[in-house]
Amino acid sequence: MQLLDGKYVSEKLKVEITGEAAKILADTGRKPHLVAVLVGNDGGSETYVASKIKNCETVGFKSTLVRYDATVSEEELLKKVEELNADADIDGIIVQLPLPKHIDPEKVTERIDHRKDVDGFHPINLGRMQRNLPSFIPATPYGITLMLKEYGVDTTGKHCVVVGRSNIVGSPMSILMARNTTPGNCTVTICHSRTPDIKKFTLDADILIVAIGKKNFITADMVKDGVVVIDVGMNRETSTTTKSGFKLYGDVDFEGVAPKSSYITPVPGGVGLMTIIGLLKNTLASAKRSISIDYSNKSRDI
Repeated sequence: MQLLDGKYVSEKLKVEITGEAAKILADTGRKPHLVAVLVGNDGGSETYVASKIKNCETVGFKSTLVRYDATVSEEELLKKVEELNADADIDGIIVQLPLPKHIDPEKVTERIDHRKDVDGFHPINLGRMQRNLPSFIPATPYGITLMLKEYGVDTTGKHCVVVGRSNIVGSPMSILMARNTTPGNCTVTICHSRTPDIKKFTLDADILIVAIGKKNFITADMVKDGVVVIDVGMNRETSTTTKSGFKLYGDVDFEGVAPKSSYITPVPGGVGLMTIIGLLKNTLASAKRSISIDYSNKSRDI
C-alpha cells in the first residue's frame, strides 16, 4: 500500500504556483486576486475559507474576504457578486457553500462570471469540461486528478467506481475519469444513495472514489485487493481529544481498507489539501487569462 500524500503533493505544487505568481507580479505589477464571500458563521465554512485565504497569502496571491450575516438578502448578495464580476482587479470569485436556506445557491452560482468562476461550478464551465474544452474544473476533482498524475497512477482502461453524484464532486469526477485524457480513459460507474447493493459495484472497482458524506461507509469487505482508493469524505465530529474540539473522518474505513489497497488517501491529509491546490491553480489560470490544463490531445475517440 502506498499513501497518496496530499501534504507532499500540495507543498510541491505550491512551490510551482508561487513561482508563477511571482512572474505575473514582475511582468504586470499585480498579484493574482481571489475574493471569497462568506455568509453566516458556519464552523466548517469558517475553517475552509480561512484555509483558502491563508494559502493565497502563502503562494503570493492577493486575497479578500467579504463577510455577511446569515440574514443578508438574496438580492444584496447577488448585487455584490455583480460588483465583483465588474472589478477588473479580481481574477477569481468563490461564494462559500452552504448558504442560508432563503438564498438559492444555483442562482448565486450562475450569477458569477464564468471567467472568474474558480470553483468551477458555473454551468458554462461544467458544460465545457464535459466536452473536453478549456474550462475551470471543480476544485476537488481537479485536485484529485493532479494527485493521481503526481503518483503516476495508471487509469487507462480501468474500472472507476464513483460513490456519490453531487455537482461538486461525484458528477464532475465521473466525467473527468471517462474523458480521453491522462488521468482518464476509465470505464466509469456512478453509485449513490439509491443504488441497490453498492457492494456489488465497489468490489469490481479498480479505482474507487468515495464522496457520499457518511463516516466509514466503505469497509474492507467492499473492496478487492489492489484497489486505488480516493476518500473525499470530510465528516466532522466533536472530540475531547483534539485541540480544535472536533475530529475528521473519511467516508472510508481507513484502518480496514488500507491493507487491501495499492494506493489510498488519508483523512485528513489527502483530498482536502488538494482541493485548495485546484482552487489556486484555477485562480492562477484566470490571472494569466489561460487555462492551466493540458488539452493538447484533441482526439474524440468513443
